[in-house]
Amino acid sequence: MRMSGWLLGLLLVAGAGGIAYIRLAPSDPKAWHVDLAAGGLPAHAHVFCIRPDNRYGPIQGDPKALLEKLDAIALATPRTVRLAGSPDEGRITWVTRSGLMGYPDYTTAQVMEGPGLCIAGRQRFGSNDWGVNARRIGGWVQELLGLNEPPEMTGF
Repeated sequence: MRMSGWLLGLLLVAGAGGIAYIRLAPSDPKAWHVDLAAGGLPAHAHVFCIRPDNRYGPIQGDPKALLEKLDAIALATPRTVRLAGSPDEGRITWVTRSGLMGYPDYTTAQVMEGPGLCIAGRQRFGSNDWGVNARRIGGWVQELLGLNEPPEMTGF
């Protein structure tokens, strides 16, 4: 009986350590503030591009002004902070953490030739986010463009 108590205690400490790692692990901008035009996103990334050939494009006006507006929308999202970048740079990456466990998701928006503006979301842990990043990006784009519903992810 004593051995099972120690085992249970060890499992609880390991679980608490895992949760602490998820919540406290630093986010390296070099790893997450990536150039979307260069590719290299994981297969499970959710991407939305405002392209001339879809019903949301082309962008009217200055894409950097649109990125600045998107930055304000993102920063108004609960548990979201800017990790790196600026509208002047033409690329911004934000970290949004889940409410209960604090899982980090990374969203990068970038002004690009052709599409005008692309937004990519990906999670740090696991390979399935159950559509959380797509819903967040869709909500941001809906607000950004004044749409009646969130758009579908279009990819590059």
